[in-house]
Amino acid sequence: MSMSGSTLGLGGFNLDVSGLTRKVVRSIRSGMIITGVLSVVLGALVLFWPEATLDVVAVLFGLYFLVSGAVRVVTGLVTPLGGGLRVLNILIGLLLFIVGVAAIRNPLASLTVLALFIGIAWIVEGIMSLTEVESGGSRWYAITYGIISIIAGVVVLFLPVSSLAALVVFGGIALIVLGIVEVVRALSFGRGMPLAY
Repeated sequence: MSMSGSTLGLGGFNLDVSGLTRKVVRSIRSGMIITGVLSVVLGALVLFWPEATLDVVAVLFGLYFLVSGAVRVVTGLVTPLGGGLRVLNILIGLLLFIVGVAAIRNPLASLTVLALFIGIAWIVEGIMSLTEVESGGSRWYAITYGIISIIAGVVVLFLPVSSLAALVVFGGIALIVLGIVEVVRALSFGRGMPLAY
């Protein structure tokens, strides 16, 4: 990894905030805030609605991944990111979107498959966050988000499906923590960096 100015180089995957316009930075911040707030709200619903059935919980997770995927696809399509990040954002967004649709359309088809999808989606989202690290104010929040997301995904993958209550509680907590980190990351994204007009 090489760092120069406001770019953290990862081959074809780098996020150079100084090359972005203020409008693009605001758009990226808005997408992060939407995803973060939705994550906190859905996590709170999962935790504080104990009488909710598993299909309702699956739909809530589906909504999160649906919105998160849509935000990534839009980010990949409309922001002037590097070619690698643009393609990766679109592909990961489509994957998250598909996971969300699958969870909403058929929430109880197989709880094992749903847990597998949730775990993989969080791991992929965490890896994406780590590849999009920039050297500005949101760098450490991006790294924190990526690490927490990967850990959440690994835990969900290895939690036995027989302990669905643990999966629901852990999932709700993870959504809240990830949402808070994402909102803080959004608020610090691009701060103090020279932006194009």
